[in-house]
Amino acid sequence: MEMLLSTPHSIEINNITCDSFRISWAMEGSDLERVTHYFIDLNKKENKNSNKFKHRDVPTKLVAKAVPLPMTVRGHWFLSPRTEYSVAVQTAVKQSDGEYLVSGWSETVEFCTGDYAKEHLAQLQEKAEQIAGRMLRFSVFYRNQHKEYFQHASRTHCGNMLQPYLKDNSGSHGSPTSGMLHGVFFSCNTEFNTGQPPQDSPYGRWRFQIPAQRLFNPSTNLYFADFYCMYTAYHYAILVLAPKGSQGDRFCRDRLPLLDIACNKFLTCSVEDGELIFRHAQDLILELIYTEPVDLSLGTLGEISGHQLMSLSTADAKKDPSCKTCNISVGR
Repeated sequence: MEMLLSTPHSIEINNITCDSFRISWAMEGSDLERVTHYFIDLNKKENKNSNKFKHRDVPTKLVAKAVPLPMTVRGHWFLSPRTEYSVAVQTAVKQSDGEYLVSGWSETVEFCTGDYAKEHLAQLQEKAEQIAGRMLRFSVFYRNQHKEYFQHASRTHCGNMLQPYLKDNSGSHGSPTSGMLHGVFFSCNTEFNTGQPPQDSPYGRWRFQIPAQRLFNPSTNLYFADFYCMYTAYHYAILVLAPKGSQGDRFCRDRLPLLDIACNKFLTCSVEDGELIFRHAQDLILELIYTEPVDLSLGTLGEISGHQLMSLSTADAKKDPSCKTCNISVGR
């Protein structure tokens, strides 16, 4: 009768990305030459129910041929970014009759996948560029909110400033900005027939407008942050405007693709006949994060005449994982 295998132990997880990780463990030296396969059981942490079909002689989840450890696990599951998982391993010897002699299951180890890296965001950027459309001129950034929001900002303790706040979890689950980057959100899209901001808004009937050059100029770095949709035909691109050398700029520098402010498919600032000219993509709804406080005295505040279109709000909006236009081949 063949000798039993020892139970793997001392699992180590490292080199974690949004869609892969490296795993290693310890086992008895006598097993190293015998083991032919690894069984790796990976579960989202919130699923605490054990696998009903997990038996000593039935491999579950990933079955991998034995390779030197550590081994990289990639592409066997659609791992999601920023998601907690638990993992356990089992070693096995495939016998001449096709059956497996298996060890016991190791202890369970938990880990969390990472955010999209720059190369993943570059893939999203390329997809967004394909549908951005032609560039239209504009002259102001604007922010819609309820009257109480602007009243609060104008009080003494706020210094008449719009203060940066933490970005919510709207958009791609793997975006490095979600829950991490502070900023003030602005829009810049204009109506095709008037060249002016639309009179409708999902966020409130009061609008703060500020000349574009106050937030976007040659002293500003522009970053691409995300591309998504919400089960509709509309597609959104998130861009970050960060004054060079600012805290927000330092945050973005290592995490987001940097755009040429004078030549890109989304939002441009260029000098023409001695003045700054601004353009935005026609076929994307741009969401702009300005990373510093904004002085209300630099713009104008007024009430718009249109409707509050709540259906277009992107607050904590979840990305459509089935859309071929705005998804890439890693976790959603």
